[in-house]
Amino acid sequence: VQLQASGGGAVQAGGSLRLSCAVSGRELDWHTMAWFRQAPGKGREFVGNIRWIIDNTNYADSVKGRFTVSRDPAKNTLYLQMNSLKLEDTAIYYCAAGRQGVTQTLDVAYDYWGQGTLVTVSS
Repeated sequence: VQLQASGGGAVQAGGSLRLSCAVSGRELDWHTMAWFRQAPGKGREFVGNIRWIIDNTNYADSVKGRFTVSRDPAKNTLYLQMNSLKLEDTAIYYCAAGRQGVTQTLDVAYDYWGQGTLVTVSS
């Protein structure tokens, strides 16, 4: 599985941004796709995920109600819609794929990773 994240950039607090993750190389039906992020000087943090075939999702409390994970099977693309962005959302965002369910929020459980895209939120 190859993952290619894009869509990062600079945005003001309160603004919105949508990240994309193009997936190739393998069928995703039994995979869970996830977004993680890593802020400067911190470890990698779970953001949200989605079970590809049945479209159920799970979110970190810090983004619940503001971020939405979705996917377009026809385009083999994963999305992260980020609204009401805060300064603390500044990070490199990574997409990942694994075969476990959406309750799995540990990065070590995911087998495939994209290269990351930087999101910078300013006041």
